[in-house]
Amino acid sequence: MDIQRFWKAVLEQDRDAIRTFFDDDAYVNWPCTNEHFTVEAFLEANCAYPGDWDGEIERMEHAGNLVITVTHVFSKDRSASFHAVSFLRIEDGKIQSMDEYWSDDGEAPLWRRELGIGEPIR
Repeated sequence: MDIQRFWKAVLEQDRDAIRTFFDDDAYVNWPCTNEHFTVEAFLEANCAYPGDWDGEIERMEHAGNLVITVTHVFSKDRSASFHAVSFLRIEDGKIQSMDEYWSDDGEAPLWRRELGIGEPIR
């Protein structure tokens, strides 16, 4: 499965293209918000999200039939930025399940900045 093409379709909110990557009985979990989606519900959630998006896969790991990606997702006008860690279980070239953990990008919390610890990654 071409993970780059999958993420391109997700970022472009291309419902028909995204659908081709999933098995009919696949599901998506977003544990951070306690949500479980069928493929159709995931497509609705992804494609209804407002704005125009871009991004890049920053890291990809393979472990058997599991592909793990860390993807930087941002609005084209750069007003919003997120990171998604996705665990895609793939069988016969199709996603069977995907668990995604999304986080808003931002600065460290005040209490850590006040301690003067940590340094910017980039």
